[in-house]
Amino acid sequence: MNKKNNKIRILLADDHPVVRKGILSVLSSLKHLEILGEASDGQEAVAKVKELSPDLVLMDVEMPRMSGLEATKLIRKDFPKTRVLILSIHSGKQNVLQIIQSGAQGYVLKDASLADLVHAIESVHKGEPFFSPNISQIVLSQYLVESGADEQETSSKKLSAREREVLAMIAEGQSNKEMASKLGVGVRTIETHRERVMAKLGIHTVAGLTKYAIAHGIVKLDDAHSPR
Repeated sequence: MNKKNNKIRILLADDHPVVRKGILSVLSSLKHLEILGEASDGQEAVAKVKELSPDLVLMDVEMPRMSGLEATKLIRKDFPKTRVLILSIHSGKQNVLQIIQSGAQGYVLKDASLADLVHAIESVHKGEPFFSPNISQIVLSQYLVESGADEQETSSKKLSAREREVLAMIAEGQSNKEMASKLGVGVRTIETHRERVMAKLGIHTVAGLTKYAIAHGIVKLDDAHSPR
């Protein structure tokens, strides 16, 4: 289907007729937006995308037959030129992460203002992600957590075989003298390894090293001591 007047061509997908009609009424009054059609469930949304080739789908999450998340995954896979903007009442962390993982480019709460909704539509249409302010905070927090995990994983890989061995012994509660005896080296050498491990991981307490060693499978929980 040919585009007309550079309008943003939208498909509405929501299982509540009243909600669809309300959104249709509001958005139809804006000259740069065009509502191509409506869908009442995920399966119908996918079929309508195939039929109408919209620029953007305004997608609800909880719908019968096929959820908005499943529909989004299929649309992003089979019709990559069509972008998806989620419109939902849910703002819980798990909901947000699942929606992002589905491939949706934006997430707006249903209580958002018309100005925010239109801004979201325009942003996603241009290829820019858009999330309501409180949703953005969840996304940012998750990004920081994942970045920190990646950084620690990278640091772990920088440990030499001997340093990993020393880390395991630290987690098991062995003293420098005990480690030196088992490894056949001097106590000062063990102290140097310990200092390098702490510097590479950015962890400077025995408790922190123990937790790290358990989390990364360097030592089993049953073998680790409980540092005070």
